[in-house]
Amino acid sequence: MTLLPTGVSLRHPERVFIGGAWMPPHSDRLIDLISPDTEQVIARVAEADDVDVDRAVAAARHAFDHGPWPHMAPAERIAAFRRMIAHLEPRVPELARAWTAQMGGLAAFAGPMHAGSLAALNQIAGFAEAFAFVEQRPSLAAACALVVHEPVGVVAAIAPWNAPFGIMANKLAYALLTGCTVIMKPSPETPLEAYILAEAAEAAGIPPGVVNLVPAHREASDHLVCNPGVDKVSFTGSTLAGQRIGMVCAERMARCTLELGGKSAAIVRDDFAIADAARLLTGTITMMSGQVCAMLSRVVVPRARHDELAEAIAAEMRAVRIGHSDDRAAQLGPLAMKRQLERVESFIEEGRKTADLITGGQRPTHLNHGYFIEPTLFAHVDNASRIAQEEIFGPVLCLIPADDDNHAIAIANDSRYGLNGSVLTHDADAAWRIGRRVRTGGFGQNGLRMDFGLPFGGFKQSGIGREGGPEGLHPYLEMKTMLLDAVPAGV
Repeated sequence: MTLLPTGVSLRHPERVFIGGAWMPPHSDRLIDLISPDTEQVIARVAEADDVDVDRAVAAARHAFDHGPWPHMAPAERIAAFRRMIAHLEPRVPELARAWTAQMGGLAAFAGPMHAGSLAALNQIAGFAEAFAFVEQRPSLAAACALVVHEPVGVVAAIAPWNAPFGIMANKLAYALLTGCTVIMKPSPETPLEAYILAEAAEAAGIPPGVVNLVPAHREASDHLVCNPGVDKVSFTGSTLAGQRIGMVCAERMARCTLELGGKSAAIVRDDFAIADAARLLTGTITMMSGQVCAMLSRVVVPRARHDELAEAIAAEMRAVRIGHSDDRAAQLGPLAMKRQLERVESFIEEGRKTADLITGGQRPTHLNHGYFIEPTLFAHVDNASRIAQEEIFGPVLCLIPADDDNHAIAIANDSRYGLNGSVLTHDADAAWRIGRRVRTGGFGQNGLRMDFGLPFGGFKQSGIGREGGPEGLHPYLEMKTMLLDAVPAGV
């Protein structure tokens, strides 16, 4: 019997999508999806194994090597992709419900979040419309020199569980618009959105084999990455998994884009009011229960203001309303899964040994089921400690004292990560100066600020390459230089 969350309708949740057909998985096994609110099974989908993965790669390989998709005019691919968007638009409430049910994201945030993700797809289509896939250049070696941007090939798109629709949809968009074929491998905790994307591709008339779907656990995912038929891996997730993918791809010179972890710092300057900083930082660390790769989880504050800010943040945190994800008054929902709750709790225990626990650190007493944790603040944190160096991925904030701006910048940069950063100041010139010295792929004045219409990615162990913006097309393309005796017809 089909089991799905209320408000979510899939035609074939018990099947995989390979070569344009919905087919039973090789193993006949199903993946149970667990509600973070109740700890009960809320849905079941097909579990792909190595055989299914190989079939999906073969289908994508055949569609790329022998099918029409890579050779279509860009305008034809763009039109097909816009038909996909048209199919997705009325399903935004369904996508929002799927996210809330699987990941525990707050219902009050789910609708605007997914509407924004859909708007981003239209924006990406616009980037493709404006992109010069063939450029004529001056040359001393030939009468006609062309630089041609061709699709990289078969793409394995591997998305995480925290923002499953937006991340997978963006990977799919850039891959399809450049002429690639794709195997979608969603997180086993949040696969429903990828099913909706596959249904949209089918409804839009995307040719068979261009889009494939294999929900799977880690072992099958590794098998996908290792398959020599995959030309590129686009992965968003942990740095540990990204390191494995990078090594596998390096062995055969496969391309990869890796958007990985972070331990981003917010630097608080003296001109920013304590009360405003406390509200902003509390509202940030509780967003998506702290499960955001670019989260500002370290706060670097002037030493003389440290204790005052700690008291103000603690007061804000104690006022946060914790509740089920479908409670529209809730400000903090559950963590996404049991292992994530256990991970966060283990870091909190570690933090008790090296820093001052100011507030939080416990499961809320009014919620007997679900993966809930109080917003947690540590003060007088040593930046060399594990809670300041490791990505916790939960509502845990580390307050670190600094002597001056130079010391604060040094603390912010003293991390193996380099994804995001911020400075809390009303001085835009100071924000510019500090931002240029912080070694991160993104930086914002006064909070966690991201625009996926612009390049997104990290320095150091936060990843390789960029997603977003017109620049997001480049990782899915190879450049070919052609030297001809005359300009060919149609160029």
